Formats: sequence, structure tokens, C-alpha cells
Amino acid sequence: MRPTATSLLLPLVLSALPLSVAQAARDSVEIAFVGDIMVAETPGELIARGADPFAPLAAWLRRADVRIGNLECVVATGGTALDKPFTFRADPRTLPVLARHFDAFSLANNHSGDFGKAAFAEQLGLMRRAGLPYFGGGADLEEAHAPWIVERNGLRIALLGYVEFKPRSFEADAGRPGVAWGGEDEQVIEDIIAARTRHHADLVIPFMHWGWENEGYPSERQKNFARAMLDAGADMVVGAHPHVTQGAEIHDGKPIVYSLGNFLFNGFDTEATLTGWTLEATLDKRGVAAWRTRVVRLDENGVPHPDPEAASPCGRRGDTQPRQCRGG
Repeated sequence: MRPTATSLLLPLVLSALPLSVAQAARDSVEIAFVGDIMVAETPGELIARGADPFAPLAAWLRRADVRIGNLECVVATGGTALDKPFTFRADPRTLPVLARHFDAFSLANNHSGDFGKAAFAEQLGLMRRAGLPYFGGGADLEEAHAPWIVERNGLRIALLGYVEFKPRSFEADAGRPGVAWGGEDEQVIEDIIAARTRHHADLVIPFMHWGWENEGYPSERQKNFARAMLDAGADMVVGAHPHVTQGAEIHDGKPIVYSLGNFLFNGFDTEATLTGWTLEATLDKRGVAAWRTRVVRLDENGVPHPDPEAASPCGRRGDTQPRQCRGG
């Protein structure tokens, strides 16, 4: 029997784990992750009309010290759409709205190159000028694999981004812009070690774009590689791409959230694809002290809304398996 996302979870905890900034120690950091964000098509049209599609989650995002998303489109004016089923190009006017709610984005996904290398290079310049950091992509191979280092409350945190879903033609190379490819396991492990040794990070978190679309459970590849990254020194592994959530697990005391699903994305019509998770975690010098996901439901425009009554995975230091939390 195939495992299901539910089989990766454990018994229900009716009250939320305490993760508020006010309760956290002075040397801890609250970090928030969301899944796939696409600001072309309907979400882009909402922004063009002056609406803010992130408004329903704005209060939750404001509580975090660091806010991370996966930007699954290219933000540019130029380029030509590639010959693939779906291509997404957003107007640069979306960048101020993104910068209002997020501190950095992973660009490691299978839509960053939808309009070619020139459009992707244009996006990098636009994001730099907007003061919006990125990781998992860059002007060349070295920049694409470099961590984004953020310091908060005395903690130095390294974020790395990788995509494993083709087309691999989006991959960066020497002198060529693109994304960081995650299928080279040794390179990813080297990057994690380098984040610790060369960049002197206290914590390292890879944000993966992986897994099969519409599959509600992780593949053996995902499970084995996530554990290998944690064994190499990562403190938590976070994933996206399948457009559905994929369960969570704890390996050697460290959490893995395989897929957060969709966050802001139109064009979906099933309960699974219209349901996503946010993720928040309390970080300290020892790693992840506590973490929890929260359920969001996407409306007909792809805009996320919190569902405080729904249960989803959570945990704290010392747990060997995820719990479930609801509320808050």
C-alpha cells in the first residue's frame, strides 16, 4: 500500500504550539515559509487593480522575523514564451507588493525560465533594484548555489534553493543565468557544508522544488535525499512544487515538510490543489525549537485564506514524530 500524507502525521493536538515572537527567547528567530506563489494571470490582475492578494495572511506574515516564499513565475517585461504547457510572466509592478510581505524568495523552480534567459536576467536586476533578495537562482552557477544569509537576533541563517523538476535547461552555468539544480546530490551536500564552514551560518535550511505533481505523499527519492541533507548539517528541509501538501516527518530530531502546496496560484479546482500549508518555525542556536504548519484555502482567484479549524503537522524539540495542531 502506498503511504498517504495522513500516514506521515501523528495524533491530534487541539491547541497550537506556542510560537509567538513574544514567547520566544531573545536569541531566537521566527521564520515563516509559504509554498508556490504565482503573480501573473489572475493574481497579477488583482494587483494591477490595486488589490493585495496577500491581505488575508498579512497579519500572520507580519509576526515573523523572516518571511520566505517560492516565486513560481518570472517577473519581467521581455523574453519569449517557451514551448511548454504553462508559462508565467508577471509585471514588475507586482514587486512592491511582494516586498511588502516577504524578505526573500527562492527562484529555484520550473517556471523561472519560462521566457528565456534574458527575461530571467531582467528579473534578477529588477529584484536587486527593488531590494528584494533571492536565492536558488542567479547570474551564473556560483550565484545560483550561493546561500542567502540573513542575520536576526544574533542568529546567522543560510537559505539554499534547488529545483529537481525539469526542464533542466533553466539551470545556471558558468556565465549563464539560471536556477540551482538539485539533482546533483553531491553539489547540494557541498553547498550545505560550505554554508556552515565558509559562510559561518548557525543554521542551514534548503528549500526544495521537487516531487511529483498532485501526489499527496513524498517519493522515496525525496525521503532519502531529505534525510541525507539533514545528516550533512541542514537543520530543516522545506519543499514545494507538487501543488498539494505532502506530509511531514522528523529525522534525527529535525523536521522535514515535504511540500507546502499552493499559496497564491489561480487555475486549480480540486480540494487538494486548493489547500496549502504555511510553515512557521522558532530557530535558536541549537536548531529548530518548534515548528507548525497552518492550513490555507485558495479561493476562485487563487488567493489564500486561513482555515483555523483545520489540523496540520506540528512539532517541537524532542519529538520523534510530528503531531497535529489546529487553532490560532
